[in-house]
Amino acid sequence: MNLKQLYIALMMLLAVPVLAYADSASKNDFNPVTTGVTSLSIAPDARGAAMGDIGAATDPDINSQYWNPSKYAFAYSQGAIGLSYTPWLRKLVNDIFLGSLAGYWKIGSQDNQAISASLRYFSLGEVNTSTSGGGTGQSLNPYEMAFDLGYSRKLSEKFSMGVTFRYIFSDLGFSDSYAGDQSKGASAFAADISGYFTTYPIIGRNECQWSWGWNISNIGTKVSYNNGENPAFLPTNLRLGTTFTFPLADYHNLSLSLDFNKLLVPTRPRESDYDDTPEGQVEYLNALEDWQNMSPITGIFKSFSDAPGGFKEELREINYSIGAEYSYNQQFFLRAGYYHESQFKGNRQYFGIGAGFSLNVVRLDASYMMATAQTSPLDQTLRFTLTFDMDGLREILGRRKR
Repeated sequence: MNLKQLYIALMMLLAVPVLAYADSASKNDFNPVTTGVTSLSIAPDARGAAMGDIGAATDPDINSQYWNPSKYAFAYSQGAIGLSYTPWLRKLVNDIFLGSLAGYWKIGSQDNQAISASLRYFSLGEVNTSTSGGGTGQSLNPYEMAFDLGYSRKLSEKFSMGVTFRYIFSDLGFSDSYAGDQSKGASAFAADISGYFTTYPIIGRNECQWSWGWNISNIGTKVSYNNGENPAFLPTNLRLGTTFTFPLADYHNLSLSLDFNKLLVPTRPRESDYDDTPEGQVEYLNALEDWQNMSPITGIFKSFSDAPGGFKEELREINYSIGAEYSYNQQFFLRAGYYHESQFKGNRQYFGIGAGFSLNVVRLDASYMMATAQTSPLDQTLRFTLTFDMDGLREILGRRKR
């Protein structure tokens, strides 16, 4: 396996959730949006995953850095640190995983701003290569990682905004001095901008909570694989969502949430969309060159109007999630949700369930994914998140000093 073949194989593996369903739609209709560093689109935490990948407007938690960083300004605790672990594509391989470390800290004396950070590490496991003569090559451990810093601030009693800056590194290749292949990892820089609005309407005799949120993530440079020969857009994403929480009884609350997502990435031209004539092929090659040379910012605006199928296909690019969370005294949680993606854009459709337990210092969340298709490589995916609350830790240390 040479360097170029390895790149192709690893990119195909990262795209398995999309490619696994190519036969479910007709050849002419199946047209997913392709990006680089696809691991950035994998939800890191168990809470959001249990509700069908929801988090734009849910209550702030340790992993708001991924869903909507502006929520940190409304966090109830002074600070927290969380660890998340997700074994990925276990129906295909057993050594791919996503690990995440996130944290935030409220700053200032008025409890209206916060700083946050997170580190993601996506391991593609061990890949063994072979030489052209069939001998043993190298044993590789390709990976992708991202580190980001964020700042959020309340602009009023009900509204906050946040910004995040991210460094991304994707190492899918290797250096083979004998073959003359010299590969370097691909780097990129990106930013997020987000907003969060929450209010407390009185319905009947009950005080409820209604929140709205949005996040435009991974606005940044391209990544160039295979020594710059294969530039790829980052998975720039627009997320919109709302959550309504109402009390069922004393200490019993129920939250209902809805999220919409759209990749702000232009659709790659397909040769099948052009005439099978010399003129048509020239037109296709020109369109492909324009797509490859398109700037990320231009691509964001182009993503709303470039689908070959017109407005109907643009609607197919919008994914949605619906979810619910029941909580008892903010100590015990039950969650469920559903995620839907068009069969023509990847057909990722699955249910999520999960539970959580919270004490003064530690909170543990777990989720389980059930795909609607038994052949889905995403079926039976587990996630775990462990959170340490700084307020609870400080309270325990204070008691010991007394």
